[in-house]
Amino acid sequence: MTYIKANSVLPEELVKEIQKYIQGETIYIPKPEKSYKQWGALSGERKRIDERNAYLKQTYKNGVPMNQLATEHFLSVETVKKIIYSK
Repeated sequence: MTYIKANSVLPEELVKEIQKYIQGETIYIPKPEKSYKQWGALSGERKRIDERNAYLKQTYKNGVPMNQLATEHFLSVETVKKIIYSK
């Protein structure tokens, strides 16, 4: 997170209005909800996990036991069960 001086980006009237509530402190202004990205969307991690989970479901349907899938993917058997039985 970077810090920007309010005086350099906000109109003087708005800075004066904000100063009525807070002065000399750091304030966080969040992004609008419509510009939020889902976790892992930028790094591609969400896609990788979704692909791994689809692979686990398919290989389980093809007869590979859960404990083997857990070992191959460094997951617990309980985690593999949750993935396989999720919709």
